[in-house]
Amino acid sequence: MGTDDRTDGPDPGSPRASSGDDPVRRAAQYRVDREVERERAEAGLPPRTAEEAAADRADGRRVPMSERARFADTAIDQAIRRGEFDDLPLQGKPLPGIGGSHDPDWWLKNLVQRDHITGVLPAAQLRQEDAVLEETLDREGDEHRVRQVLEDFNARVVDARRQLRGGPPVVTPTRDVEREVARWRVRRGR
Repeated sequence: MGTDDRTDGPDPGSPRASSGDDPVRRAAQYRVDREVERERAEAGLPPRTAEEAAADRADGRRVPMSERARFADTAIDQAIRRGEFDDLPLQGKPLPGIGGSHDPDWWLKNLVQRDHITGVLPAAQLRQEDAVLEETLDREGDEHRVRQVLEDFNARVVDARRQLRGGPPVVTPTRDVEREVARWRVRRGR
């Protein structure tokens, strides 16, 4: 079985097997059928009759990968004609980082740089800060600065809880400023 014989898609008995219930799928099938007919005409083969094309889909046969590949190529060609690939950021320039040794994570590194991703999720960063918060407070010299650090920490915890970025949930508790200031005083011996 070669790669051109592979097929995928829903099983013929599944409710999604019929292309008649999905307008997007019907439109895609129409484009594939037209491309197949165009290629048959270029090869000098007689066109399939409407009955043959309908029978191919009705008997549950799946579209071979070769036809799917042709559809993808056609879609790309149409996008090029519409100008959807014009004005890309690196058009006409060499791809950065393509020379030298191969780095399998090059795309991930570019994503981090382009989208300014910090690499540490807020939930993990806040848990780590929470674990060493007493040490951080003990390094502060005056009560006003201790309050500022606590208020900043609490504000970042609340802000992280409001974010909808996904990732692990923020389970770090906020700190009671007055209680933490009192504990800071005890640790300092005041």
